[in-house]
Amino acid sequence: MQPDGTESLGAPVVCAVRTVRTNLKETKVTAAPYPTNPAANAAADPGRTMGIVGLVLSIFIPIVGLIVSIIARRKSKLAGFANTLALVGIIIGVVFTVLGLGGTAAGIVAAVHAAHQCADLGPGVHQVGSTTYTCGG
Repeated sequence: MQPDGTESLGAPVVCAVRTVRTNLKETKVTAAPYPTNPAANAAADPGRTMGIVGLVLSIFIPIVGLIVSIIARRKSKLAGFANTLALVGIIIGVVFTVLGLGGTAAGIVAAVHAAHQCADLGPGVHQVGSTTYTCGG
């Protein structure tokens, strides 16, 4: 209970008071109270931080970033938020994962081709067209 007989309902609020003079009449105008810490009262997106982490991971470890971004997007969507960072993380994760898989497949094909060439040519250094093969023995 406050000294003036009112009860406190939690965090203190600040009201803007302004005096307006019109036709020699003075009137006090009070604005609606606003919380001293608006961020504490604002609803927070539960997947926002995870969306940022997913975006960063999508660049460095694409498949992990993709999974984290999908989870973050789902959490945000269930809470009624649109998590754009998680969506960007999903897109980057998919693109980088596909590029990584394509590069890995191309590397495997090149290694198998070189191994077949070396099996046919035997040990030594060989020039075939514009490609030089160095085959071990």
